[in-house]
Amino acid sequence: MDNMQRMKELIPLLTEAAKAYYQEDREIMSNFEYDKLYDELAALEAKTGITLAGSPTVSVGYEALEELPKEAHETPMLSLDKTKDIEALRQFMGEHKPLLSWKLDGLTIVLTYREGKLLKAVTRGNGTVGEVITNNARVFKNIPLQIGYKGELVLRGEAIITYSDFERINAQIEDIDARYKNPRNLCSGSVRQLNNEITAKRNVNFYAFSLVKAEGVDFKNSREQQFLWLKEQGFEVVEYRAVTGATLDKAMDYFAYQVGENDFPSDGLVALYDDIAYGDSLGSTAKFPRNAYAFKWKDELRETTLREIEWSPSRTGLINPVAIFDPVELEGTTVSRASVHNISILKELELGIGDKIQVYKANMIIPQIAENLTRSRNLKIPNTCPVCKKEARVQKTNDVEVLYCMNPQCQAKKIKSFTLFVSRDAMNIDGLSEATLEKFILKGFIKDFGDIFEIDRYKDEIIKMEGFGEKSFENLMASLEAARHTTMPRLLYSLGIANIGLANAKLICKEFQYDMERLIKASAEDISAIEGIGPVIAKACTDYFADEENIRKLKHLLSHLELEEVKREENLSLDGKQFVITGSVSHFANRAELKEYIEQRGGKVTGSVTKKTDFLINNDTTSNSSKNKKAKELGIPILAEADFLKLSGE
Repeated sequence: MDNMQRMKELIPLLTEAAKAYYQEDREIMSNFEYDKLYDELAALEAKTGITLAGSPTVSVGYEALEELPKEAHETPMLSLDKTKDIEALRQFMGEHKPLLSWKLDGLTIVLTYREGKLLKAVTRGNGTVGEVITNNARVFKNIPLQIGYKGELVLRGEAIITYSDFERINAQIEDIDARYKNPRNLCSGSVRQLNNEITAKRNVNFYAFSLVKAEGVDFKNSREQQFLWLKEQGFEVVEYRAVTGATLDKAMDYFAYQVGENDFPSDGLVALYDDIAYGDSLGSTAKFPRNAYAFKWKDELRETTLREIEWSPSRTGLINPVAIFDPVELEGTTVSRASVHNISILKELELGIGDKIQVYKANMIIPQIAENLTRSRNLKIPNTCPVCKKEARVQKTNDVEVLYCMNPQCQAKKIKSFTLFVSRDAMNIDGLSEATLEKFILKGFIKDFGDIFEIDRYKDEIIKMEGFGEKSFENLMASLEAARHTTMPRLLYSLGIANIGLANAKLICKEFQYDMERLIKASAEDISAIEGIGPVIAKACTDYFADEENIRKLKHLLSHLELEEVKREENLSLDGKQFVITGSVSHFANRAELKEYIEQRGGKVTGSVTKKTDFLINNDTTSNSSKNKKAKELGIPILAEADFLKLSGE
């Protein structure tokens, strides 16, 4: 094992031990063992001259700023000329050998080191002036705070947040409308935080893609040598392949396949001449350097006609614009609607009813409007809520215009809350669609969650309603009867407390031994002390239970429920084990069911394979997927379902 790899192993191990000792009043290793490993890490840092971010040998305090200062770049950062045509890329290469690498989709950062220490970090900004984010960079997951090289070093790279961390963070945000749209947006906000404690929790990673200056180092006129040298200094560099005209197609096939397997976001490839002198001799245009070229994956575009904008209210009051257009086939599915997200984007597209628009699927998944070909701008933004007909107002949040319903008693807010309550991961009540709930609420049948279980009082009226009858009503009663028997995590999630998703609900309930009274009486400090639960969630929870009206409604609901008893002394065969699930399953209905099975037995399921992973579950144990490769690299067992069931005691 090389020195860098050993340092990367020691840092999280020592960090976890220190947290357990100082914050949780428990020991996971003896003082002797801790000191031994600490000394080993310090010796390796002295030997290599590299100190990685997060090392316990340095203290990086959190700091809150009032604003991010701005700074001009010594060398302007130009954009890259782009193509979606592989032949244009081949023409750019000519007889030269470029390095073909991922074009990562995050936030470009410039790092400067002097005397072996990180001096400053600046965002790209507009290419000429960026924002100084040095404090935030110091808490990135993988940036070296100290390196062996003592001259002035300037390099550029991309700060990113992985898909698995993106999903983890979004899963903690119960309100769908409040979730981040993509990893890039989350990364941009995380990197530019005024309080770097928030940045530290977001797992921002940095990948170098360009060395600007390193005085006195001979790179033998090779960009690849620069990358290798940066690796020696402790930096992670963007994955690349040296290609020629003869190997380009094979490399493109590799990247095209891998893009669907990667845990990190990318929006194309970059070709950079390996020959430094030749590339520099080409100079640049007013907009683009001539030594590099970007390749973008072709999006499948379809032209269609915009028919209407549907204004969709949420339980937070946010009213989202949704474009409704003539159906088109995209990536194998029929698409007829796409979120426009907010008023700012609506205005930017200059939308109007009847406009000819081009639509595509972002990352081949999410329908989006690519372009408005007509730009009639005849669309009127409503000034009333489509549900309650009260005032709706355009407000600016973080420089983005959004439409809000100003009525705190808007029925839409209630409807969305009830929709969450009956959803599959919450109370799982079949037969209560959002449309049905809306009818029941507007007729006064339902005022709080407990009323749902008393809906039989209105049987005569309900069976006469359109879409209902005796059979539908009987099915609803059967569903309600089944829903009476539930778990405390499902109940907690169903209440709609801000930022408490099902995963957080499980953590909280487990901590309080599935005792609702204990949870109701818990302090914010008690809740925030739970690993994975921060002060924001803790405050939301205690604020909810401090409201007497909420307690009254909860008691009413509990009078209709039977909470399952959790046997804590038994069935913990997977206690403390961490799993990653990938691929299809056969024994279980789906991966969600397998995940629940693991959690019931004390285990934990995460999205990506790391050193903390104990087992990867994949029925295709011999595949060359990225997760399988990572598991093999780290020596983590890969289990088919049959082997997993044996492990769990089945």
